[in-house]
Amino acid sequence: MFFTVTLPVTLWFLDKGKAKGKRADEVLFIDARHIFRQLSRAHRDYTPEQIERLANIVRLWRGEAMENEAGSAAELKDHFGSGGYKDIPGLCKAVSRAGIAAQDWSLNPGRYVGVAAGEAQTDEDFCIKLEGLQEELDVLNAEAARLQAVIAQNVAEILAA
Repeated sequence: MFFTVTLPVTLWFLDKGKAKGKRADEVLFIDARHIFRQLSRAHRDYTPEQIERLANIVRLWRGEAMENEAGSAAELKDHFGSGGYKDIPGLCKAVSRAGIAAQDWSLNPGRYVGVAAGEAQTDEDFCIKLEGLQEELDVLNAEAARLQAVIAQNVAEILAA
């Protein structure tokens, strides 16, 4: 199974049973901006291995056993070892509600996860990000022009009445 998404994307998983457990006051943030296969400037493809890798991070956080049907467990053992879940800079972090409140209730994973040690942004990464931002700006500018025309027409109708 493959998932194709358009940028930007945020996935939310709600867990009703969490309120009764030891994670009741925690939110797990995973920054998956680097876990994908780029199909076009605006589309990313997630392979079964990548989806399993993300799900296994959640499983580790919950204290559950990892799955390895798609082959992701070996790579995650390199990150997490055999000791279970731990925060990994640039990938995942468990944050308390107080920690989220201290960040003005922002739910942007990058704000909490940070960047991996020694991670530098390449020119290609910057160009991809800039192209995406330019496309978003073009859409917003077109919407602003449309709204400006609607407002001008409404004001003209009010003044003519």
